[in-house]
Amino acid sequence: MKFKLASAQIFVPDGLPVAEALARTTHLAVSAHQDDIEIMAMDGVLQCFQRDDRWFTGVVVTNGAGSPRTGLYAAYTDEQMQAVRAKEQKKAAMVGEYAAQILLDYPSSAVKDRANTDPVDDLEAIFRAARPQVVYTHNLADKHPTHVGVAVKVIAALRRLPADLRPAKVYGCEVWRDLDWLLDEDKVAFDLSAQENLQAALLGIFDSQISGGKRYDLATMGRRRAHATYHASHATDVTTGTTFAMDLTPLIADPSLNIADYVGSFIDRFAQNVRQQLSSLI
Repeated sequence: MKFKLASAQIFVPDGLPVAEALARTTHLAVSAHQDDIEIMAMDGVLQCFQRDDRWFTGVVVTNGAGSPRTGLYAAYTDEQMQAVRAKEQKKAAMVGEYAAQILLDYPSSAVKDRANTDPVDDLEAIFRAARPQVVYTHNLADKHPTHVGVAVKVIAALRRLPADLRPAKVYGCEVWRDLDWLLDEDKVAFDLSAQENLQAALLGIFDSQISGGKRYDLATMGRRRAHATYHASHATDVTTGTTFAMDLTPLIADPSLNIADYVGSFIDRFAQNVRQQLSSLI
């Protein structure tokens, strides 16, 4: 498979030929940065771990440039840091037993450029080769513009596919903005109670980010535990770990839907719910 950038990589942990490795994919995540996959798409990783009939593929769109660095990594150049982050992502693919890990190596500016269709072309090629049943990407209300840019590119690529090649489900997941504000009926809740050791191990692989001053490992596991407890106010906990997503599938099923209006509808319903509750109490 050829991508737009010569620096793009495909890593197959078990050494299968690329076409064969991608063809077995059932669950696929597209993230902006290295370690985003392990934060937002753990449902897919756990669904496929130690299974022969389900396989998880990860796609990281950007090169990870500009990340903070201290301690061991303080003197690293941007190029060295990008190499470290790519290596860490490959390690995660090994530990998580991914079908494949793709690193497209774009600068963030390419993702945020609405006129740049190169990432969309690459993603379309990946979707055609992998034909995943489930796709995870960033949610459209994330506060990181590169994350939202990736989600928009994913939607554009999936909309190019004929109906029979589109995934059954597309989810927008949490990284830089929680989705606990969604109304319960609008939430997709993933149960991450299983294999907390594996989850922690995957998050801990990204030492360059954790040592750089961001405890993503503790924060992510803590958020999953917090969601599990605070998800239902009048019921006992039914999971020990939960993540939320918004369902983006309607945007793929009906390409005429306006993306901004679609995410705005979630916000409008939340705002209306808050007003109604207050009006009944004031």
